[in-house]
Amino acid sequence: MSNLTLAIARDLIDQAMAHATQNFKKPVCVSVCDASGLLLAFVRMEGAPVRSVAISQGKGYSAARMGVTTQAVLERLHRENIEMGYFCDPLLTALPGGSPLKDKDGTLRGAIGVSGLTSAEDQQVTDYIAGKFAA
Repeated sequence: MSNLTLAIARDLIDQAMAHATQNFKKPVCVSVCDASGLLLAFVRMEGAPVRSVAISQGKGYSAARMGVTTQAVLERLHRENIEMGYFCDPLLTALPGGSPLKDKDGTLRGAIGVSGLTSAEDQQVTDYIAGKFAA
C-alpha cells in the first residue's frame, strides 16, 4: 500500500465509528494521522466529550511517532520506570487508544487515535482498525 490518503483515512474513521457504536454504544472522537503524526482526518461524533478531541489526536500522533500502540508505550514507561517527558516531545501521550497503521509488510503508513470510551475500549477499537488495515 502506498501513502495513507484522505479517502482511506475517512474510510478508517467510518469503520472505527461503526465498531465503537456497535460494540460499545457510545460516541467517540477518531483521528487519523500520517506517518509523521500530522493530522489527516478527524471526526467527533455527536455527543462525544469535548475533551476527547485533543486526546484522540494525541493518541494518533503518539502511535505514529513511536511506531507502537499507546498501550505499548504505557507498558514501557511502567516497565522501565521512566516518564513520558524523557522523550522530549510534549505532544506524546501514553494513554491507551492509539495504534500505528502498518501495511502487510510492516511499513508505517500512519496511525489512528480514538477517545470517548474507557482507555481499554479505545485501544480495542484502534487495534481492530489497525488489524484490518494490515490485512
